Amino acid sequence: MSGGAGTVLVVEDDAELRTAVRRFLVEEGFKVQEAGDGAMALDILLDPERRGTAGAVDAVVLDLLLPRLNGREVCYRLRQSGCWVPVLMATAYGDVEDRVLGFHDGADDYLVKPFSLAELTARLRAVLRRAAAAGRGLITVGTLRLDPVTRRVWSGTVEIPLSPREQEVLAFFMRRAGIVLSRRVLHRGVWGDDASVSVNSVDQHIAHLRRKLNGLSGLVDIETIQGAGYCLRLQR
Repeated sequence: MSGGAGTVLVVEDDAELRTAVRRFLVEEGFKVQEAGDGAMALDILLDPERRGTAGAVDAVVLDLLLPRLNGREVCYRLRQSGCWVPVLMATAYGDVEDRVLGFHDGADDYLVKPFSLAELTARLRAVLRRAAAAGRGLITVGTLRLDPVTRRVWSGTVEIPLSPREQEVLAFFMRRAGIVLSRRVLHRGVWGDDASVSVNSVDQHIAHLRRKLNGLSGLVDIETIQGAGYCLRLQR
């Protein structure tokens, strides 16, 4: 972390609430940066020059309903760019479907408004602990490990050769283990807005992954959920 409890970017268009959150987090030992809309948040998080002068951000408190770019779009663009800073999404909506969509776009946790500042701080510390435990970004599900930095995958001590695209598909699954992902979500998450790639590519890459993962003990299953999509689960 960049110092103390870490540096948090608070992205909220309600200036009064943003100020209250900033003051509370500073009292809790955090450094705080602020953004009033989604586009400004992306500038801070992705622009190397601005990020260099502002200091590294360790976590983001991201409102869902924002001017210019909403919270889901901000989170999606962060993940597509390879930025995996922990994101705590704040929303006035408490629907399960709304939260699941946010997780699909890469949010690490959800907080429903109105929330207590004490709960906000506790959840922030929790996502920061999880990020610290992940070290340099190693993703682990069961005995399956994927290192996005070196682009290598193992089951226990056995290395599994995967193509770059297969690694991207597997990483997308592993970061959302246990969540049912539709073909549309998988297509958008891995291929982005590339219209030249059909949704059928999802099925083809999953078939390739299954063949390479099949038979390795202590691994995972990519289950087909009829009418819904796919889900990565630990083998029983």
